[in-house]
Amino acid sequence: MAALTNRSLVGFLARTRPEFAEIDPCVGELYDDLTRFVLSGGKRLRPAFLYWGHLACGGEESEPLLAVASGLELLHAFALVHDDIMDGSDLRRGQPTVHRAHEAARRQRRPGGDPVLHGISAAILLGDLAFTLADRAIQESGFGAERLGPAFAVFTVLRQEVLAGQYLDLLGGERTEADGALALRIARFKTGRYSVERPLQMGAVLAAGAASLVEGLSAYGLPLGEAFQLRDDILGATGDPAVTGKPTGDDFRQGKHTYLVAEARLRGSAGQRRRLTALLGSADLGGEGVAEIRGILEDSGALAATEARIKSLLAESLARLDGLPVEPATAAALGDLARYVARRAR
Repeated sequence: MAALTNRSLVGFLARTRPEFAEIDPCVGELYDDLTRFVLSGGKRLRPAFLYWGHLACGGEESEPLLAVASGLELLHAFALVHDDIMDGSDLRRGQPTVHRAHEAARRQRRPGGDPVLHGISAAILLGDLAFTLADRAIQESGFGAERLGPAFAVFTVLRQEVLAGQYLDLLGGERTEADGALALRIARFKTGRYSVERPLQMGAVLAAGAASLVEGLSAYGLPLGEAFQLRDDILGATGDPAVTGKPTGDDFRQGKHTYLVAEARLRGSAGQRRRLTALLGSADLGGEGVAEIRGILEDSGALAATEARIKSLLAESLARLDGLPVEPATAAALGDLARYVARRAR
């Protein structure tokens, strides 16, 4: 699926680039930056769930379906670029984040001014460009209005949810519900629904799937989406940067209210809770501080509890998949996707 999506992305981006380059060569260069970012890697999970949701409802592989998959990846690019700005991240996929790359380019071109602000501004615009092109890729996909209209309605809900989830994530460090309810709400709306459930629904609707089957796919996807974000939280805390392509500890520096942190506050000793409060949200948190937080997550039982929840969510997802009336090959592919999402190392 990744290769098919990449082929569609390459064609779409090449076809639309001249419109932007004609405005000014600099605009064409920004478009090229977006193209490099979109094609630099990524797991292409959202297109995969779109694809198998489509086939589960009797649809077939087609160029229009791949065009919609391209739109989902362009929206994902928007989310990643803006997320990196909000998190102050330096690396993405082993390379400088978009705002850091534009900051460095501004320093090289001429001294003076505010290169940091320039980098952030350019990255915001690049993300907005990706957001706009996502709409266009889906609208120009080639599906008829009777299929595209309902699918685009799901896409609109998807975008609303990811924006709401991002804002909850931004505010999460200021709210410390120890029961983890807020952390799970963030996981559901920031990543879970937009990564798994909504792409499945879009694929199903594009195939004019029966309402009962669309609902069944959603039931399979919802717990899996939460597992996706919880795995992301673990990788952000303990992952190998050489594998994930991102530095470890950024969530700690941002003071994010992840499920891991919520569990540590719930399960940890008074001393551990005090140290978490002192360390989390420190922008200059170094390696020793990151290591100390990791130790608290492990010693308090928060890491084990999060792994247990992921395991439970995966089991729930697979159980719901077992009851769906889909072809065996499709069910096997959806099962493999579920296990990958919950157990991945990047």
